[in-house]
Amino acid sequence: MRVEKNNIFYGIDWILILLYMMLVGFGWMNIYAATTTDENSAILNFSTRYGKQLLWILLCVPLIILILFFNSKFYEKFASILYLIGILSLLGLFVFGKNINGAQSWYSFGSASIQPSEFAKVFTTLALAKLLSDRQYNLKLIKNQIKAFIVIFLPAFLIALQPDLGSVLVYLAFFFVLNREGLTLNYILFGSLAIILFLLTLLFSATIIISSVFIILSLLLVYFLKRNKGYLKFNWHKVISIYFVIGLYIFSAGYIFNNVFEQHQRDRFEILLGLSKDTKKIGYNTNQSIQAISSGGGFGKGFLQGERTQGNFVPEQDTDYIFSTVGEEWGFVGSAFVIILFMLLLYRIIYLAELHQNKFGRIYGYGLASILFFHVAINIGMVTQLLPTIGIPLPFFSYGGSSLWGFTLLLFIFIKLDANKGYDL
Repeated sequence: MRVEKNNIFYGIDWILILLYMMLVGFGWMNIYAATTTDENSAILNFSTRYGKQLLWILLCVPLIILILFFNSKFYEKFASILYLIGILSLLGLFVFGKNINGAQSWYSFGSASIQPSEFAKVFTTLALAKLLSDRQYNLKLIKNQIKAFIVIFLPAFLIALQPDLGSVLVYLAFFFVLNREGLTLNYILFGSLAIILFLLTLLFSATIIISSVFIILSLLLVYFLKRNKGYLKFNWHKVISIYFVIGLYIFSAGYIFNNVFEQHQRDRFEILLGLSKDTKKIGYNTNQSIQAISSGGGFGKGFLQGERTQGNFVPEQDTDYIFSTVGEEWGFVGSAFVIILFMLLLYRIIYLAELHQNKFGRIYGYGLASILFFHVAINIGMVTQLLPTIGIPLPFFSYGGSSLWGFTLLLFIFIKLDANKGYDL
């Protein structure tokens, strides 16, 4: 029987540490560029937003030491309790939460605010890893799939009630984890197909889409019957049910869009799909972001030289639109560098996760990678108008202590698990 070394830094992956430090450091530089003024430019001015972010970064040091201090088995043993704490913190918002920008998603402590949904992602990842790592757990069984869905969507449901739909969407990333652990790919394929049909129905009429889909399905059915020589035992009831469900879904897409979505959400989808243009109201942020990125060219205008960044043309540029600062001041080269750093981080996490002898560590690693990928892809897609604006921060870059601490906690738990992946208590 082997035990972990007393040195909390023993066995940790310094490549992940280096990538983390580069992302956090470069992220802070861009927050500084987006929020500094001629009157307030002192680095240690903690009354400014960049100063507050620097304070959160410094506080990450004791947080990291605390994470590494605990035995790696602690996170597996107490995963369920931590998940329960996360659920209770989300429930508490409906009584003690502070409403900011229309969402009751924050606990306020004087001048500081904490967003528990950022930490709920960590606890959900731990709980899901704990559930799936059971040797007897088989995701091909419907009852086990339902258990996994409850673990994933219970916090997502509570977050949706705040409402914070951007954070809710992140929980879809866990389907990549489930797929890695044996869940059929059909869930992801059907989900992707549903999204495509929904968007196509908004672009064209429901009649055109449903006619096109039925023609395609009928051709595939004829091909199948011809190839199998009429297959006498073909289940026609199932075919009719599929036609009915798809038809009902397509016809209901318009109703959902017009009656369930909020007006600002409908506006964003219409702008994204080119159904309307609005560069002064709903589309103003994205339009200014694209102009800032485009003006950066290949090599950027230089640190603190971005005219749109320094002129505060892009609203929320230090939070959701921080990548536009990178694009303007560091150009295509700087933007590509940031994306490469994230890709290296994701690759390293997945590589190390596959080396885990402990199933819990592997599943947690895939959960970490899936959440990071989802955040990076959606945030950059949002800033470049490839996706509608839904308010998802760029990991380690966007301003916010809760976001930074949440991603730091998420990453360094994995670093601790990886450091002792070959050890038992």
